[in-house]
Amino acid sequence: MAYENTDGGAGAGSCVEPGTSDSMRTFGAVVQALREHAGLSREEFAALVCFSKHTVASVELGRRMPDRGFVERAEEATGNTGALRRAAPHLSRQVGLASWFRQWARLETQAVTLWTYECRVVPGLLQTERYARAVTESVPPVKDEEQVAQQVTARLERHQLFDRRPAITFSFVVEQALLERGTGGPDVTRELLDNLLERSSQFNVELQIMPRHQPDHAGFDGPLMLLESPDNKWFGYAEGQRGGMLITAPKEVSIMLQRYARLRSQALTSDDSRSLLKRLRGAL
Repeated sequence: MAYENTDGGAGAGSCVEPGTSDSMRTFGAVVQALREHAGLSREEFAALVCFSKHTVASVELGRRMPDRGFVERAEEATGNTGALRRAAPHLSRQVGLASWFRQWARLETQAVTLWTYECRVVPGLLQTERYARAVTESVPPVKDEEQVAQQVTARLERHQLFDRRPAITFSFVVEQALLERGTGGPDVTRELLDNLLERSSQFNVELQIMPRHQPDHAGFDGPLMLLESPDNKWFGYAEGQRGGMLITAPKEVSIMLQRYARLRSQALTSDDSRSLLKRLRGAL
C-alpha cells in the first residue's frame, strides 16, 4: 500500500486519547519480574542491557517505549524466555500522541535515520517544554490543563531518541520564519533558540535553516518526514490538519527522498544555520 492512514482506529480526526498505555505498563511489569527472577538489581540489569538504571526504571514503570536493542539484550539477560520478544510488537505509544501519529512514533524508536522538514511549527523533537505548551494551547479546540500536560509530556518523551544507542542520524530543515514568529513570547523564543543551538552541536544532529528569501524551493507541498529502518528500508510520513499518512510504496518514498535532498541543498549550511541562530538569539 502506498499510503496508510495511521489513525489507529480512533476515527478520522479524533483528538480523544486513551489513558496511560496498559501495554507499556504490562510490558514493564514483565521486565521487572523477569529481572528479579534472574536475581539482578536494576544497576546490574542496566549494565547488561547497555542503558542507564534510570532508563530501566522508566521501562519497568511503563513510562518509556523500549527499543529493539533493549528488548533483545533484556531477553538475553533474563534467560531468553521469548516473552519480551513476543510482547514488544504489541506495545502502543503513550497517552498524549495523536492517534494517527502513533504508528510513526513506533517506527521512530527503531530508526537508524530520521529526516524532518517543517514549515508550520518547529519539529516536536526540537521543541522545549514551554514552546510545546505554547503551541498546544494555541490550537483549538480549547484544552484543559490535563490535556495540555499529557500532550506536552508525550512530545518531550520523544526527545529520548537523541540519547539512544546505537545513535540515530538526525537531519532537520526548518523554515526561518518559524524562529521569528515569536511563539510564546521573547523568553520562550530565546529558550527555543538556545535549545536549537545545543541540539545542533550534537555529533548525530544536522540542523539547516531555510532562509526567508529562497525563490527555488522544493517544499511547497508541505512538511515531510523520512525514516530509515534497521533493515535499511525507508518510510515517509505526511501530516495534515486532522490526520497523517504513513507512506510505504518505494516509488512514493523515492519522491520524498528526492525532495528532501533538494531542500537540504537549498537551505543554509549547518554552520551558516548556527550563525543565523546566534544572530536571532542576540537580537532578542
